[in-house]
Amino acid sequence: MAENLTIARPYADAAFEQAKGNKALGPWLEALDRLAAVVSDATMKEVTGNQKLSEDQVYDLLMGVAGEGLSADQQNFVRILIENDRLQVLPEIRDLFVARKNEHEGVLEADISSAFPIEDAELATLKADLEAHFKAKLNVNVRLDPELIGGVRIAVGDDVIDTSVRGKLANMAAALKN
Repeated sequence: MAENLTIARPYADAAFEQAKGNKALGPWLEALDRLAAVVSDATMKEVTGNQKLSEDQVYDLLMGVAGEGLSADQQNFVRILIENDRLQVLPEIRDLFVARKNEHEGVLEADISSAFPIEDAELATLKADLEAHFKAKLNVNVRLDPELIGGVRIAVGDDVIDTSVRGKLANMAAALKN
């Protein structure tokens, strides 16, 4: 994984700079989302990894599946990835691009794990409170984790707020050991 990130970083940086220069961060993110999803498909991995296919055939296949609406710069980016045998790192390129975009826009990622589904109104209130606390705009990702028993666990960067029952039990167990 670390090797893929090392390989992907210069491509993500180049895509970000191209997108920023053209004021097209949103369209580039949409294109990278779509391309990363397509190349992550098991069948597509097998086909694009086939050494019998030429670079042009792989390009035509990828453009036929995910190329609709790609700009000339985005199409050239795909060609470069194919020529350098880097299609397999597109998911990492996408993740690094998102990180650069969020940093540029002053946005932080917030991962919220909840034991139970969170109502939309509650989530909006929680998001507003977290944005005030961290003094930044947040992209919120919510996932269910029944192992928490109750409450929520929030991770924003290196900061973790754990109000889950499981977290409180772990704290009590640690206190009892001391």
